[in-house]
Amino acid sequence: MPTREKSYAALLAELREISLLSYTGQVLSWDEQTQLPRKAADFRGDQLSLLARLAHERLTSDRLSDTLGALESSGSLGAEDSDLAVNVRQARRSVNRAKKMPSDLVAELARVGVVAQQAWVQARKASDFPSFAPVLEQMFGLKRQQAACLGPTAHPYDALLDEYEPDETALGVSAVFESLRAPLVDLVGRIAGSARKGRGELVTGDYPRAAQEALAREALVAIGFDFDRGRLDVSAHPFCTHLGPSDTRITTRYNERRFNDAFFGVMHEAGHGLYQQGLPTEHFGTPCGDHVSMGIHESQSRLWENFVGRRRSFWIHFLPRLQAAFPGTRGVSVDDWYRAVNHVEPSLIRVEADETTYNLHVLLRFELEKELLTGNLAVRDLPGAWNAKMKAYLGLTPPDDARGVLQDIHWAFGGVGYFPTYTLGNLYAAQFFEQAQADLGDLDAALARGEFAPLLGWLRDRIHSRGQRYTARALVERVTGRPLSAKPLLAHLERKASEVYGV
Repeated sequence: MPTREKSYAALLAELREISLLSYTGQVLSWDEQTQLPRKAADFRGDQLSLLARLAHERLTSDRLSDTLGALESSGSLGAEDSDLAVNVRQARRSVNRAKKMPSDLVAELARVGVVAQQAWVQARKASDFPSFAPVLEQMFGLKRQQAACLGPTAHPYDALLDEYEPDETALGVSAVFESLRAPLVDLVGRIAGSARKGRGELVTGDYPRAAQEALAREALVAIGFDFDRGRLDVSAHPFCTHLGPSDTRITTRYNERRFNDAFFGVMHEAGHGLYQQGLPTEHFGTPCGDHVSMGIHESQSRLWENFVGRRRSFWIHFLPRLQAAFPGTRGVSVDDWYRAVNHVEPSLIRVEADETTYNLHVLLRFELEKELLTGNLAVRDLPGAWNAKMKAYLGLTPPDDARGVLQDIHWAFGGVGYFPTYTLGNLYAAQFFEQAQADLGDLDAALARGEFAPLLGWLRDRIHSRGQRYTARALVERVTGRPLSAKPLLAHLERKASEVYGV
């Protein structure tokens, strides 16, 4: 019988080889979303389907199960947060989940995801939902099969949400939204009734793409993104992907008539990228070197986008660079620009939404995808349902499907259950940033001097380096000393509303 040391070495070797297959697929996915010719989608789908099948077969193999079994039966694995205990526990979770899924279904989800994403790109360009509807129906049919395989759960949605946010449930997410809904609606109403108006018009105008990209790259370097281990490119929908311990890629899209879209999109994806670049490379390919959950991942993106990038102290440092890049802003004061980038107004596009209304966009998607998954809402009726909820939650009706139901890529790639992690990420971000301020002293003074390293170091030490040692909620409590709460986020939004709108 092999020793524990040999079994553990075999486990690490197998997990790392499986991760190599997965990351090879990520390279092909990145290429698909940034470079792929239109007519190559079917073949790319076949490539990713094969890689997904091979990785799944390795994850569900008898060899891996036997290796895990030998470790689990060898006695105590040590402290719950030790490397051995974490890697065995989390690998077992992944194996148990994978074994419930037939290889054919895994492969088909990967294949249809490519076809659907390419169909979405064209449908969004033409604002043509009917052309996208058949493949979206196919995707939701596959997601229903996946939920059935992974169940039984209290709600089919729970099985899919668990992939992105382990141990969360639809009921728990609903409770989160309920804790936010009334205070947010009240705050939006008070802002709308304020005599003091925002300066949102300042972010619209002449913002040439080349200057936007140069400024975005300058901001990335300033906050700590390592371009020797990363890239910035363009895609139809901004994203971040991790292709290996030294290969993290982010994308954005540029609007030459509006500054916020690309700049804050880059800051958002940079938060993801900084997390990926901060994971311990010595644990690459194992749970100790992987992110906790997508909610924690989104906490990092939302923290850098909003708690840093939209902060007055950030613009004390960065406004001169903005004005050098865009001469039309040279007469703008720090206070006016701060008000401009924190302008609150219901809007059509989620990724362009202000912090205060953003979670209402997520709530809309959460409710719709649950109905689509259960079959209570037919895909053909989705545009009408979308528009009705937009009117109810944000008081707006999309003029076309490109600015309505077709604006997000998530359902095309099969990311059903992903959207709630954005709101969870907002909650985590607020609580983390509040604690960082307490631990680091005058954080605003540091940001105003362009000193971002203390905050990044704090995040690396408290969050990035921990891998999957703790669940998301346990990590929050360990870092902040308190369970997850909506109070820090609501206090943050109220404070900004007072500064910008006097309410």
